[in-house]
Amino acid sequence: MDSLLIYGSYGYTGRLIAREAVSRGGSPVVAGRDGRAVTRQADELGVEGRTFDLSDDVGAQLRSFDAVLNCAGPFVKTVDPLVEACLETETDYLDITGEFQVFERLRQRDAAARDAEITLLPGVGFDVVPSDCLAAFLHDQLPSATDLSLGIKSRGPLSRGTAKTLVENFGGDGVVRRNGRLIKVPAAFRTRDIDFGDGPEHAVTIPWGDVVTAAHSTGIDSVEVYAAAPPWATRAMGFADSLGWVLERRPVERAFKRLIDARIDGPDERERSRGSATVWGEVIDESTGRRARARLRTPNPYALTAEAAVSAAERAVDGRGRNRIPTGFQTPSSAFGSEFATELSGTEREVLEVPAELDEPEQSALESDD
Repeated sequence: MDSLLIYGSYGYTGRLIAREAVSRGGSPVVAGRDGRAVTRQADELGVEGRTFDLSDDVGAQLRSFDAVLNCAGPFVKTVDPLVEACLETETDYLDITGEFQVFERLRQRDAAARDAEITLLPGVGFDVVPSDCLAAFLHDQLPSATDLSLGIKSRGPLSRGTAKTLVENFGGDGVVRRNGRLIKVPAAFRTRDIDFGDGPEHAVTIPWGDVVTAAHSTGIDSVEVYAAAPPWATRAMGFADSLGWVLERRPVERAFKRLIDARIDGPDERERSRGSATVWGEVIDESTGRRARARLRTPNPYALTAEAAVSAAERAVDGRGRNRIPTGFQTPSSAFGSEFATELSGTEREVLEVPAELDEPEQSALESDD
């Protein structure tokens, strides 16, 4: 991976990704705007480091690379200058975002990316590799599905970057997909019980990136994503929604971020080795009532992110040869197939329900409708 630049490489997740790339024998270039952090990391890993801000001439920095992997969040603030430079320099763009706004923004750049013959591949970490691949797998089981629901349960502490992104979005709107459109909804818009493997658990809708990516991967027009949360958390989210204007005030947001800088880095190696997550999914064909369900069990989300991001970047760089991944806007499953997630260490899929066969009257009714 001598042709890969990792931007924002010295943040918690960026460090994991850079170390993973080097451990595989790669020589990525690490980069960011903090010169001291870049130099320290480059010396530690024995690779080249570059210091530049995204207000600089980013194209000049990317011109010699096949791909850039953006690890600098919040991604809604970093995606545009990097993608503009990628379009200019014919460099593939990857990132580890989970922000649905970023996925939607890049989806709208699909035609420009195809014209430039580059790939825009956001979400190559825990957001959204396992959920996107599970959605694609379920759609393969029931191609006529009209509705998709996904659920996420993660165990373990957050990184500094993830915590800051949560602060920026605290009190904001939720989002679901209905009939092909993204619809803003209140926080904790809907709840349901989901069995993540230990019996039904309370879960609440969240604005996860799959409301964009799963629709692209599967063609399903109605998508909701849930996260496991105790009932009191649902009430707290509703309260936060009503007071969201408080955190929109810059002094309050800055105070929370200073506290995060002082108190949070991310899970250590022991915590990562013990952590895990579960992704649950269900597709339904509303016209017949047929459904399919499955779960993916994964290692700690940060550990999965490091492996998945480097694997995706390797394929992007290697694919500049005869195995070119598709150009334009892509998701992990549309670029690499629904099995990409299960190829990662410690990830297992469990099929819970397969679609029932239609009886003859139902099949005849469908055929007459056609």
